[in-house]
Amino acid sequence: MLKPASLRDHLTRALPDLARDPEKLMVLVPEGSIQSTLTDSLSYEYGYTLRLILLDFATHADAVMAPLLIWLRTHQSDLLDNPEKRAKAIRFSAEFLSTTTMDLVIDLDLTERVLARPRPEQSGALNLVHVPESAHISLYTPAGRPPDAHGTGEPGQDGLGREHWSFWLKDQLLAEWDYDPRPQAMRD
Repeated sequence: MLKPASLRDHLTRALPDLARDPEKLMVLVPEGSIQSTLTDSLSYEYGYTLRLILLDFATHADAVMAPLLIWLRTHQSDLLDNPEKRAKAIRFSAEFLSTTTMDLVIDLDLTERVLARPRPEQSGALNLVHVPESAHISLYTPAGRPPDAHGTGEPGQDGLGREHWSFWLKDQLLAEWDYDPRPQAMRD
């Protein structure tokens, strides 16, 4: 499973408190399953609940929800696109520890497809390939304007599709980070 580490990295880069103290973010998979069919291929799909636990979280919940939604647009866009999934695939609970801190628990229903492809150079050997999700195309850039045809030239973008994001609640900076929505194979 690749998505838990990807989301941990994304949130740690987005939230300064987690960058300073990454142990305050726990990432668990409390339940999951594998789906496969009786075809000639050994390809399969992970289906699991990813649980994020932010301990002693002293920032507004928006600071984690907005970066989470950006990550989902790239890595599990069907949760936002499908009305049935959208209604129940992202869940949360909070325990308020004081007037300024809480333990925030977020559960996400995620999937990951894995293709099993024969290795041409070895008989009986397979390459297991994690299939990247079809990323949702943004209607607006972080600057609030429609993207140009190539995703370049927009303030906040570097010409390679990488974006700079920041989230504010009134005059308080909640989160700020650089984000590369391209599949890992297309980076650098």
